[in-house]
Amino acid sequence: MVSRIRFVAVLALLCLPLGAALAGEMVLHTFEKIVLTEQFFCEGANYGDFNQDGKMDIVAGPYWYEGPDFKVKHEYYPAKPLKKENYSENFFTWVYDFNGDKYPDILVVGMPGLPGYWYENPKGKDGMWVKHKIFDVVDSESPGFGDINGDGKPELICTFAGQLGWAAADWADAAKPWKFHAVSAKGKWHKYSHGLGWGDVNGDGKMDMLEGEEKAWWEQQADPAAMWVKHPQDFGSGAQILVYDVNGDGLNDVITSLSAHQYGLAWFEQVKADNQITFKKHLIMGSKPEENKYGVKFSQPHALDLVDMDGDGVKDFVVGKRHWAHGPQGDPESQAPAVLYWFRTVRSKDGVEFVPYLIDNDSGVGTQVVTGDVNGDGLPDVVVGNKRGCFVFIHKTQKVSQEEWEKAQPKLLKP
Repeated sequence: MVSRIRFVAVLALLCLPLGAALAGEMVLHTFEKIVLTEQFFCEGANYGDFNQDGKMDIVAGPYWYEGPDFKVKHEYYPAKPLKKENYSENFFTWVYDFNGDKYPDILVVGMPGLPGYWYENPKGKDGMWVKHKIFDVVDSESPGFGDINGDGKPELICTFAGQLGWAAADWADAAKPWKFHAVSAKGKWHKYSHGLGWGDVNGDGKMDMLEGEEKAWWEQQADPAAMWVKHPQDFGSGAQILVYDVNGDGLNDVITSLSAHQYGLAWFEQVKADNQITFKKHLIMGSKPEENKYGVKFSQPHALDLVDMDGDGVKDFVVGKRHWAHGPQGDPESQAPAVLYWFRTVRSKDGVEFVPYLIDNDSGVGTQVVTGDVNGDGLPDVVVGNKRGCFVFIHKTQKVSQEEWEKAQPKLLKP
């Protein structure tokens, strides 16, 4: 049964324009927690309008839930609840119309080393969806889905047979097996390699790849099918590697977790001199409370997503603790609360600060966390699937007095 918890955490942000601020008007950002299920089905979830009624639905594990209240669920592949000590064959879920019939389909990637499948939407009808196996082995614990080669269509970004690259569909028939395009020679990559992302690092208009196993970013060439150029850089061995101009200097930086199963968040500032690119590491959160100015510390930051949460035109990011990644005793602080945060990017003359706002302390992330406007109100929401269940966090805003706003702000750690 779907349950709701209203305003589970008070998250303050976003001053209104100067006149309003002087008049004492501020805005709090809060989240309504909707519990789709407390059963473990998946480590990732997503959203899309599966029945084409104009309202977004949620897909989590073997079910899709009808929006806007998500009370009615539909089974699209055979449901099998899992024990929390086990692993799911659904680590990542993406939504895309693969056959061009205007109904979004569902792409599922399971544990590293398993095949990738997409499920064909039967145009909103009930029953099992047709399953198309499109890639035999998807390696990496942080694969991605996006347009890496600039052809206007998404690819499955991953490693395969010890090489870095992507799998692309034949869009004349996307149900046929996808072809892998390697951008590297064989390296250290294996199915459990951590840390993978993509973005335009050098500003040439082409997507580059960043990864944690060979500890490098890989520069795309004029021909995206050619071998890419390796640039050594240690971004840790975390989860999704996000590429974004954090400090607004026109150069793309990097945000990522330093270890998916230990501790650490950092952003890496791009420094360009004599046409050479290096990165300066800035710790956001470590293994000790004093390593974050607000005292925030949690282990297993296994998933991140980039989003402008407060509408100020600067991207923030969402991250949290993956619950029981390796069972009840398999990782540091495995019994600690499964927290979910968004970190606001604050630029000032003194540099960049990331201010942590707690969304929830009983959900966390899986190997995936997804942000987007689920209910159509223009505010980004958060979708989570993991060993604690499946959840949607609906973003709300509320005007308050300056006193209320200040009371809700995260407090600095005392010296």
